[in-house]
Amino acid sequence: ELRISSSYDAKSNIQLMGQNLCTPTDQNSEQEAANDIGTSKSAAVYDITDNKVLYSYNMLDQVYPASTTKVMTALIAFKYGNLDQEVTVGDDILNLETGSSVAHLNPGDVLTLRQLIYGLMLPSGNDAAIAIADAVGGSVDGFADMMNKEALQLGATQTHYVNANGLHDESHYTTVYDMYLIFQEACKYDEFVQVISSLSYNAYYRNGSGAAVQNTWTNSCRYINGKKKSPEGVSVIGGKTGTTGEAKYCLVLLSTSSNGHQLIS
Repeated sequence: ELRISSSYDAKSNIQLMGQNLCTPTDQNSEQEAANDIGTSKSAAVYDITDNKVLYSYNMLDQVYPASTTKVMTALIAFKYGNLDQEVTVGDDILNLETGSSVAHLNPGDVLTLRQLIYGLMLPSGNDAAIAIADAVGGSVDGFADMMNKEALQLGATQTHYVNANGLHDESHYTTVYDMYLIFQEACKYDEFVQVISSLSYNAYYRNGSGAAVQNTWTNSCRYINGKKKSPEGVSVIGGKTGTTGEAKYCLVLLSTSSNGHQLIS
């Protein structure tokens, strides 16, 4: 068993865990990538079939993850939760910033954890994230502790969470490399891949009065919802978007290349 101490830095972890992971080997790749990265702060493409870094730029730099945070939220739910568990949505979902992306849940709604994961990942519901955190972690703070422990176990030592949805906090951050570690772990769950590749999902549940509710959630990823075509030679399977004023635009994707290799970018 490999135990990762929080005192390890990211480069040390890359060396320790590199046998089964994509690791940077080309010392010139960062400089070359800078020539065509545009305005992005950091980026990378990982071939997870051959465990190679195909492209990288500032991938060990600290960045804000916005709603790509929800990849870890989903991972914790799949790993430690009961997907058939019924969850009653609490009043704390009302404590969201104006303009937050939501799954249009209301306090008292009763859904399964599985349904909440769809509400988390497709419309990027911040309300669904809070409901999942309460159900699996007992509270948002308790769930954030679970997220941070899981990050350390995965070697994502430059990541720290304070919430389950990615709303901005200076103490809530990650790196592009850590995001790869977390996303590739989540993709080991077939149902996670099924969720992120779904165009839409019809959720049938009941409200606090017991009345039937039907909610349809559509995937926010433009490659999945048809608003953008996949790049030439790449078939996008699914992923997660994220946007805040501080984080700007964030995206993590699982794709298949023309040679049949799976990619995380």
